[in-house]
Amino acid sequence: MFRRLIEGIAAAATIMLAESAVALAEVPSGPPITIGFSMPLTGGLAVNGTSGLLAMQIWAEDTNAKGGLLGRPVKLVYYDDQTNPSLVPGIYTKLLDVDKVDLVVSAYGTNVTAPALPVVIQHNKTFIGLFAMDVNEEFRYPKYFSMLPVGPDPRAAISEGFFEIVKAHKEKLGLKTIALAVDDGEATRNTADGARVNLKKAGLQVVYDRTYPPTTTDFTPIIRAIQATNPDIVYIASYPPDSVGLIRAMHELGLNTKICCGTMTGPQSTSIKTSLGPMLNGIITFDFWLPAPKLRFPGVMEFLQRYQQQAAGKGVDPLGYYLAPWAYADLQVLGEAVEETKSLDQDKIADYIRSHTFKTVIGDVEFGEKGEWKKARLMTVQFQNITSTNIDDFRDGKGEVVLWPEQYKAGEPILPYSAVKH
Repeated sequence: MFRRLIEGIAAAATIMLAESAVALAEVPSGPPITIGFSMPLTGGLAVNGTSGLLAMQIWAEDTNAKGGLLGRPVKLVYYDDQTNPSLVPGIYTKLLDVDKVDLVVSAYGTNVTAPALPVVIQHNKTFIGLFAMDVNEEFRYPKYFSMLPVGPDPRAAISEGFFEIVKAHKEKLGLKTIALAVDDGEATRNTADGARVNLKKAGLQVVYDRTYPPTTTDFTPIIRAIQATNPDIVYIASYPPDSVGLIRAMHELGLNTKICCGTMTGPQSTSIKTSLGPMLNGIITFDFWLPAPKLRFPGVMEFLQRYQQQAAGKGVDPLGYYLAPWAYADLQVLGEAVEETKSLDQDKIADYIRSHTFKTVIGDVEFGEKGEWKKARLMTVQFQNITSTNIDDFRDGKGEVVLWPEQYKAGEPILPYSAVKH
């Protein structure tokens, strides 16, 4: 028995030594490969920017645990752009000229990605945008790629589902007129451009179409002006702070319309959901991913479990459904391109991204014209049957019913909007 015990200890020691040797072989060494970006960690986009940063940090942890990139550790170098587009060019100039980062990606959001692109182009760097709406339309920069599932016609794609629902109920509800309220920022102007194309296809008459400054804080005059036109449909293109203000004003004034509300950014985020609760009921807008059975791509739920564990108590989106998987996938794409090309050469990296399909936590990603996705894959949802501001009312996609496209459809819209219990 003693001999067996000694043999067992020896075998265990051999296994431990072998595992240690493998672990040592996989420890990244040498100067880090640096990835630079700005991120809105304060200001109006911080509600999502902080979530995106945490996801990127988890990717860096995972990558270094697996040996880094090219055998070297990866290091994130980032600065708070404060949701202020005017700060972004200076940040990327510092990243590239002073910090001399090896790679760059964008911040979260169109308004703070667009100002970075000219700087990146001047430095001839590959650049992946994170939830940036059609920022490469003007430049057509061949090393730009977009982590946003809106396909080759992004401006129209994001509101396509909304107007498909309008068309499906046009006769039944007598839908003829539409009012548009648009935040005067680049992202929202771009989505409104697409909405105007889609509403013409739907045969609607515009009775109100105005922009408002992103600094607006009192939204009751906007809702009153819309209501004065008595529109059948209200379409709003807004960013997180104004989405909250508009929804509260709609609730306070009792907006009377049949279908609302277009492409509001913000209600997809957990903290905004739990701040508004039942006021969200009846709102139809977009979303990019929910933990629905057909959207549980390999690795995404495991990633979210780690994300939620690390998010606890940090003041970031506790569920992370809206942005976190996409921010992680953003760096998955970049990391794979570096590893497979065995290079930091920007042309080689861009050529690889352009010519390959990527398996990521948000499914297959393939890029086409202008660096946009070859095929759109987004959803139109309606908030339904929300009874409280408790986070459990939104966990696992509760409270959001997918209306479009057909392959992800989970229910029917509750209409008219004015009859929904808020």
